[in-house]
Amino acid sequence: MMKSLGTAATPMEETIEAVILEAPLFRGGQGMVYGPVSGGISNENWRVTATDGTGDWFVKVPGTGTEMFIDRVAAFDAARKAAAAGLGPRVYEDLAHRGIEINDFLPDRRPSTHSDFADPAKRRAAIAAYRRMHGMPALGLTKTVFDMIDEHAAQVAELGAPHYRDEAWVMFNAGLARQALVASGLDLVPSFNDPMPGNFMIGPDGSVMLIDYEYASMNDRCYDLGIWFGEMFFTPEQELELIEAYFGEVRRDIVARVTVHKALADVKWALWSMVQLKVSRLDFDFHKYGVWKLMRFRQITGHPDWPAHLRNL
Repeated sequence: MMKSLGTAATPMEETIEAVILEAPLFRGGQGMVYGPVSGGISNENWRVTATDGTGDWFVKVPGTGTEMFIDRVAAFDAARKAAAAGLGPRVYEDLAHRGIEINDFLPDRRPSTHSDFADPAKRRAAIAAYRRMHGMPALGLTKTVFDMIDEHAAQVAELGAPHYRDEAWVMFNAGLARQALVASGLDLVPSFNDPMPGNFMIGPDGSVMLIDYEYASMNDRCYDLGIWFGEMFFTPEQELELIEAYFGEVRRDIVARVTVHKALADVKWALWSMVQLKVSRLDFDFHKYGVWKLMRFRQITGHPDWPAHLRNL
């Protein structure tokens, strides 16, 4: 439901009303209405619409504590480059200095669901989007999965956040994977790093655009693929199909790199969830989310093929 200015009933609604009044794009709030956009688990997301039909925008207000792990300058850099590449929506600069992101709303597109990617055509469209992302000009921020894990582990300690019961075992195995990947060398490209289904916007023609570049960085391309494969619960057969679609071939070392990065992504997001549990004001079960991520990490690292993947890197 869209609301008019002056009707805020919650702290988050008060925040977005203040944003609308401050941003020159919104003309002092005259003729503007707003409503929440669901699906995000880090920030406060809104749709702002001009009642005279002259504009429709998406507004992202940084979530509490997100400055601990999101570089907003780097996020804007990635979003601008994605827009220039035709991969993401237009970015407005009105409140960029405050880390508030304003984009064109995409009314002709819809956020994907996991079930969308049961369709081979949509999987191929997403691979095309990744290839375009990875071919963009270099981003200003280099942040690998190892940097992310180290950052969140330090934040968990600093905040006194809860620890998972088998954290020592998880971090030991993540360390083994790190040693093997570093020894093999990293293939750094502009990477998306955040494949929640809602970040893939599907058009009427089946094409895919990407939104939300706040985690984007120079990272290994196989991390981008691995985290997406894990997020979508692709079967082994589907993963091989997508590896071939992206690389033009399937090799043991590529499969290993994608699989190992997929496992490390689960460690990153499990630690992230404990940080969010301490700092976020969003109504979301971050503990359950992290436990779920570690269940899959155990599944991957407990598989008989895991030692072979580490050797094949």
